[in-house]
Amino acid sequence: MRIAYIAAGAGGMYCGTCIHDNTLAAALLRKGHEVALMPTYTPMRTDETNVSTGRVFYGALNVYLQGKSSLFRHTPRALDWLLDRPGLLKLVSKLGSTTDPKDLGWMALDVLKGEAGHQNKELERLVTWLRDEYKPDIVHITNSMFLGMVKRIREEVGVPVVVALQGEDLFIDDLPEPFHSTVVEEMRQRAGDADLFISPSRYYAEHMAGVLGVAPDSIAVVPLGIRLDGHGAEREPRGTDAVNLGFLARISPEKGLHQLVEAFVELGKLPDCDALRLRIAGYLGPRDVAYKDECMAAIDRAGLADRVDYVGEVDLEGKLAFLRSLDILSVPTIYHESKGIFVLEALADGVPVVLPDHGSFPEMIEATGGGLLTEPGSTESLAAGIRELVVDPDRRQELGGRGQRAVRERFDDQSNADAVLRVYERLIATAT
Repeated sequence: MRIAYIAAGAGGMYCGTCIHDNTLAAALLRKGHEVALMPTYTPMRTDETNVSTGRVFYGALNVYLQGKSSLFRHTPRALDWLLDRPGLLKLVSKLGSTTDPKDLGWMALDVLKGEAGHQNKELERLVTWLRDEYKPDIVHITNSMFLGMVKRIREEVGVPVVVALQGEDLFIDDLPEPFHSTVVEEMRQRAGDADLFISPSRYYAEHMAGVLGVAPDSIAVVPLGIRLDGHGAEREPRGTDAVNLGFLARISPEKGLHQLVEAFVELGKLPDCDALRLRIAGYLGPRDVAYKDECMAAIDRAGLADRVDYVGEVDLEGKLAFLRSLDILSVPTIYHESKGIFVLEALADGVPVVLPDHGSFPEMIEATGGGLLTEPGSTESLAAGIRELVVDPDRRQELGGRGQRAVRERFDDQSNADAVLRVYERLIATAT
């Protein structure tokens, strides 16, 4: 099968969606299928071997300039090509990391408008390449913010188009008016162009069915999978007097580090938690430096700085080492998480999780048995859940082992690829 997979580059950071897209494409390649993983906006950054193509469609500079000036909507391809050079886009992505997503509503709306938007030239270049050069059997689009591409792809390429749903609601909900309403309305108008949507969880399928105004049966639920290579290795030795609690996610308010810090400070007052340490890892963008500093200041004010390790951003080797160092993982997101790849990664190493009872987390705990759920937004409930595992090492081992077996049996990258292939095959058979 020849698969065109249109992904979204996330600039200079490790992004869960990018990592998943790359992992799935790599698994499909290993199964003998031909996959063109095509980044948009910027080159992809992933902590595994990058299998994306060298070319970038909808390059960030061209998209921005074409949206801002009619002059760039008519420039020759030679100039557009220069602006799409990967090295330049990587530089722009670093500079653009200071841009507040709230300021990008106009661009999101433009891209959603597709052939009627200011990036029509970019859309036609993509469609022409798909139709005349790659000639796929199916097109897989990374999220519903790219629904504006679907109509022209179906008209010119004539193959089914699958659109994934991967946490775009966080961006949409953060848009100020009038962009929030106009973006949602455009998405609703374009939703019928897709042959099928794919969601990583039942929760997110139901949520996005409401956002898009589509029937629930137009969304297939396909749980995520991770590549298991490197997971499950021998854990780092440490004394029985240390219990390591970990946070592995983007350092930002929506991921809830402040709430974990509050719970840790409360637990630091308890005699039966005097062995508890906190380890923090994840990408930190320029916009969130002050937030991170305040979290660390709260720890310092509580006199617990000597029990906290701030690791920062980690590559694949660093992430695996970080996970092996943990006894418990908790990422108490404020928003309702659609994916939660970090949950699968922790469980793959036998690390139990403590998570808020919302979003995709209840499904993940139900499916794996690898952790505890706490009351969302409650520091007391979060601290109680963590304490339960701190004081009971047998319970930690039980939950971690159960979760590890489930991930290895049902949530690896090959299982994910098999499920996605069944979706592709059904659509292709229906189309023919």
